[in-house]
Amino acid sequence: MPPIRFGGIASGLPPNIVEQLMASERIPIQNMESKKGKLNAKLDLVGDLETRLRKVGDSMKNIIGTGGFKDYSLGFSREGILSGAVDPANVQTGSWALEVLKLPKNAGRMTNGFPDRDRTQVGVGYLKFETPDGEKEVYINDSNNTLEGVAKAVNQSGVGIRANVIKDSNDSDYPHKIIFSSDKYGDENDIAFPTVYLLDGDHDFFFDKERKAENGAIKLNGFEVEINSRELADIVPGVNLNLLSAEPGREVTVTVSEDFDVIKGKMNEFVTSLNGVLGFIQQQNQMDENTDTTKTLGGDSMLRSIEMRMRSLLQSGSYSLGPGVSRLSQLGVEFNRNGTLEFNEDKFNKVLQTQPQDVIKFLRGDGSRGSGFINKVKEMVNTAVNGSFGVIGNRKSGIQNRVRRIDQNIENKERLLARKEVSLRRKFSRLEEQMGRLQAQSGAVGALGGGGGGAGLQLG
Repeated sequence: MPPIRFGGIASGLPPNIVEQLMASERIPIQNMESKKGKLNAKLDLVGDLETRLRKVGDSMKNIIGTGGFKDYSLGFSREGILSGAVDPANVQTGSWALEVLKLPKNAGRMTNGFPDRDRTQVGVGYLKFETPDGEKEVYINDSNNTLEGVAKAVNQSGVGIRANVIKDSNDSDYPHKIIFSSDKYGDENDIAFPTVYLLDGDHDFFFDKERKAENGAIKLNGFEVEINSRELADIVPGVNLNLLSAEPGREVTVTVSEDFDVIKGKMNEFVTSLNGVLGFIQQQNQMDENTDTTKTLGGDSMLRSIEMRMRSLLQSGSYSLGPGVSRLSQLGVEFNRNGTLEFNEDKFNKVLQTQPQDVIKFLRGDGSRGSGFINKVKEMVNTAVNGSFGVIGNRKSGIQNRVRRIDQNIENKERLLARKEVSLRRKFSRLEEQMGRLQAQSGAVGALGGGGGGAGLQLG
């Protein structure tokens, strides 16, 4: 009998038979992963569109506020006398004639001179200040009993007085002194400077010169007004002025107007953001026979809906509150042949400078809910991205739900395959054991039958 022959292992099956079978079983999971990848790609595109739409709303809000334009230009007919900044929430456009007759003064004292600023000791003890909040004391000890140490201690004490160490070149032997100055100006802000209680110093410390606080004076449109501060917040509406110097007899014209260059730039940003949405929609809709529509939004009803709403919004003339500006095209924003927008800056500037209130009415409306172009833009954007009923919100939710279901199916399938793999390995293990026993038995039978060369049993 011919001998029994087996393959590499007892069963004659490939050693990685379980892995091969499981790889075949995992093909449905691979298909689900591929589908999930395409859905996530679409979700990213929807998120991109949402970001572009939100940018449209944000760029429009930057142009104008409840009181009108947010950007103003503050001008002075002469330099070096005034500076200032505009408060957009309270500003009024116009011109004011302002003459600075006398700057208000703050109270001050200057000490006697010292040979240096950081070595000679002034003694130890304290300086007592009379403040609106009562007496305050600044203590001087061995660690801060030089001019610089005293000045630093006073400045950190919060008593409303600044201390500066200066060098007076008129006194060559004792040039270093401290000037104490009140933080506030005017007669009513005159202060009592400190009483000095210092002992055992290398050099006497006392006040040598004094200056009292005084009111200043300006003329506004020809009327004289006393002032007690160099910062004026109520002279020109919505403008915080700083007085730099006094020049009696010479008026400065203060002018507040819309900053047309900045407004134009923000309007250009708005048009750019609109083109960001329109260009995205056009790009997604560019398809040919090679386009994988499972990875794009081409032909999606969501895109058609948003494009229709935007075109209707941009071309409508229903925002006017009367004669003047009633359409966006009157501000130089119009569609071109490519389906995107062009911004004619010259046209916008001309309308803005000649009809600023008409532009404000068109953009802002009358303040009621839903009136004005800006509110319509915000309404369009908020409706589109709303998570409950918006076309973008619904599409995001729909794709996210499909991805979650695929994840659940993959998880369930993985659990089943894990159990199946364990079962297959057990079955093939038992098969190996059985084939191993058969091989052993057939060998024994062969030995018996062959004894001296008898016939062997051959198993194919």
